[in-house]
Amino acid sequence: MTGRRAAVVTPWYPDAQRPYRGSFVQAMVEATAPGLDSVDIYHLDGWAVTREPEKLARVRDLQHRLLPRALSPAPAVAGATLYRLPVVIERSRDHALHARRHAEWLSVALDGRLIEADVVHAHVPMFGGLAALENTRPGTPVFLTEHSSFLAEVLAQPDARDLYDEILDRCAGLFVVGEPLHRLVEDVFPHHTGKLAYIANPIDFRFRRPEPPVALRRWLSVAGLIERKRIDHLLRAFAECRAEDPELTLTLAGEGELRKPLLALAAELGLGDAVDFVGAVEPGDIPGLMADHDLLVHTSRHETFGVVVVEAVAAGTPVLVTRSGGSDQVLEGIEEDAGALVEVVDDHTVFADAYRSLRDRFPGKVDLDRARDVLRAKYSYEAVGDHHHRIWFGEAS
Repeated sequence: MTGRRAAVVTPWYPDAQRPYRGSFVQAMVEATAPGLDSVDIYHLDGWAVTREPEKLARVRDLQHRLLPRALSPAPAVAGATLYRLPVVIERSRDHALHARRHAEWLSVALDGRLIEADVVHAHVPMFGGLAALENTRPGTPVFLTEHSSFLAEVLAQPDARDLYDEILDRCAGLFVVGEPLHRLVEDVFPHHTGKLAYIANPIDFRFRRPEPPVALRRWLSVAGLIERKRIDHLLRAFAECRAEDPELTLTLAGEGELRKPLLALAAELGLGDAVDFVGAVEPGDIPGLMADHDLLVHTSRHETFGVVVVEAVAAGTPVLVTRSGGSDQVLEGIEEDAGALVEVVDDHTVFADAYRSLRDRFPGKVDLDRARDVLRAKYSYEAVGDHHHRIWFGEAS
């Protein structure tokens, strides 16, 4: 392969209405773009529409006539070119149907042409992956990245599982962003193990707080207010620790369906002004937010990758996080240097006890500099971009 033109096909990418959705895809573009001749991004934005036959027929007819006119370029990060394409999909939980609609509408938008690239990187195999494989010139390698926290649900559907198998058979390789996803894909498709590779989401290491925290009193959570993040568990642990130290504060950065009940729980626990619900935060503001706090706390039940954990250590902030799958992998070998890992149990006092233990050995028995150096070598933009290029173009390390 001599050319270095890349195309990215993805169902998720930040836009004005959802500025955080697909921010990891945007970060991957920023990481891999240096050293490439060009990058074209095809954002296939799913729009749910009616299943009523007559109305659906009219919608599809209009989409067929208008979509080829919608393929207009816009500037994107790192000098890339972005094409946003609405993908109309009848309301359904049929993941195979959704995948085929993504592939169909990209073909309509291209109006008979095929993607011109030397390598294609598609995010989410079911949606970006099939669309890329169906619309890329024969012989062009298509690499996939799987991020989906709902992949088990997808693979529980027989048609979707068969289609995923076909996609893996046709692709050049599949990257997974964490060990839990690797295990899942390997267990379901052992015959495709040779195509699996672990490449994490890139993290920005350019910002670092000027001074490390002195004491671990200002807690920070960056997580959605949803069930699997277990923010109720965190609030109860925080209340227990604050009863011993009234100077403790907790900032909750995130939105979700449980905001109202969590506000009520904070009031019930008598936390008052000690807990600040700040809502969703722009990705670019997270390093500064990390620097304004003493400790990242994360009580999630399971994660595909520990993005916020790496972001905290990159900013020079210690972490107290559960063994949620992604966090274990990220902190392997540097758990005590970065802070502490806590077992996922339903007893909030375990988290409170872990805080007391970390507080008592901080800062003397924590080595944030070493932890940061280890993570930078794995997860920085430069490291992740170089890893992709070596695989895409067969270059020596």
